[in-house]
Amino acid sequence: MQLTMEGISYRVGAAEHLYPLDLRLVSGAVTVLLGATQAGKTSLMRLMAGLDRPSAGRVAVDGVDVTGVPVRQRKVSMVYQQFINYPSMTVFDNIASPLKLRGDLDAAAIRAQVEALARKLHIEMHLTKLPAQLSGGQQQRVALARALAKGAPLMLLDEPLVNLDYKLREELREELSQLFAAGDATVVYATTEPAEALLLGGYTAVMDAGELLQYGPTAEVFHRPASLRVARAFSDPPMNLLPAQARGEAIDLGPGLALPLRTAAGAVTVGVRASALQLQARREDDLALSGEVELAEISGSDTYVHARTIVGPLVAQLGGVHELALGSRVTLYLNAAHVHVFDANGALLLAPGDR
Repeated sequence: MQLTMEGISYRVGAAEHLYPLDLRLVSGAVTVLLGATQAGKTSLMRLMAGLDRPSAGRVAVDGVDVTGVPVRQRKVSMVYQQFINYPSMTVFDNIASPLKLRGDLDAAAIRAQVEALARKLHIEMHLTKLPAQLSGGQQQRVALARALAKGAPLMLLDEPLVNLDYKLREELREELSQLFAAGDATVVYATTEPAEALLLGGYTAVMDAGELLQYGPTAEVFHRPASLRVARAFSDPPMNLLPAQARGEAIDLGPGLALPLRTAAGAVTVGVRASALQLQARREDDLALSGEVELAEISGSDTYVHARTIVGPLVAQLGGVHELALGSRVTLYLNAAHVHVFDANGALLLAPGDR
């Protein structure tokens, strides 16, 4: 399915939920809608599904204008944050319901498809149970299986893992990325988490306050955010942002601290991802930023160090477990090859690899 949105906007009364945008989804691929709460992700997905009608613009499927065509007449499946299953039906019947509605499959074919989907989502042992007998994660797997069973060319998932615990989210993320790669549906997946976008790959549309900021291959958007707003949305932990002054041949972060980067003179913002900071110098031209530890958090296999440094507060994401006492002295090393530079208006000037 080729879904195209042209000049789409959406408002309710005086509230602008979506500002005019154009979006042409890559057919057969996964597109992640990435943005904070109230960025406009759900509003955009409801327009894609036909649940709402845009205030302006048109929605086209394979070149045919479907603006205003209700969801019942569209080939689309949707999974929400809150898992929705038929409570009086068994897991088997929940998954089988869209297959039975087709009317062109016999009982054996339906059973084969249901059992295959249940195996993929590891719920085959629960087919005779009612949804209320399952955990939250298992119920969401049932909802996902039913959506997959529908076989719609457009599949919309609105933060489907947000209400699950951390372990279940990790498991389902990996399973979903494999399922999407094996299928041929156009998938739209909304999330607030940059890590989820990177794991799912495909394409990412970054949204903020009802605006579509950037759309492209996920890795490209991550490595080359078009603006500070995109960089803020697509960084976890948040990108370190340092005010600086470009001098033409170098960028000054402070007295005696210069990055050998060539750009037009003027005020700039240097963006440093937490993972770009290290405790040990890697190259001779690394910049040493001395400071004091304000907090050291161990999360999984990484340590997040919050430090007050000579260029301002920084957060470093260090691989492994590092025991750093509060108030202790620390030096973080940064190389010019790993920074982003944004102009006074927030537009990207330089990205890693542009030297």
